[in-house]
Amino acid sequence: MGQDHIRYDILAQDALRGVIRKVLAEVAATGHLPGDHHFFITFLTGAPGVRISQHLKAKYPEQMTIVVQHQFWELKVSETGFEIGLSFSDTPEKLVIPFNAVRGFYDPSVNFELEFDVASGEEDESESAEITAYPVNEADDASQKGPGPDGAPKGGGGSVVSLDSFRKKN
Repeated sequence: MGQDHIRYDILAQDALRGVIRKVLAEVAATGHLPGDHHFFITFLTGAPGVRISQHLKAKYPEQMTIVVQHQFWELKVSETGFEIGLSFSDTPEKLVIPFNAVRGFYDPSVNFELEFDVASGEEDESESAEITAYPVNEADDASQKGPGPDGAPKGGGGSVVSLDSFRKKN
């Protein structure tokens, strides 16, 4: 097997981040979420380009999960990231989050999740690329659905596809 000069792992992650970009852009255009959809978005707070208040950075020094549901404002989406206004303990905050900082995206209304390995800055981004997709599984007990404390879904059903397994190690 030859060396992957095309970097399919990076292309796949970019394509899946494009799903998040498209969904958020549609929400920004309409100003609301369709149906029962809502999102848990986990991101690395120290990743390049992330802008959050010092208060939030102190409270969440490594990663943070936000909920985009009923109360958000000024959602703006670009090719590289998004800005959103959210309230934390009745304090309005503006967050700027590059898509490359997003570690997870979960829509519990349809049990859909994307998970990414994100380089924290000092690591080489090309070392690891992992994508997890959690399909809808109606047989799961409803009490097991929904996010756990880290924003990942409770209960089972998901499978991890490690893109490193498709790459030839040097």
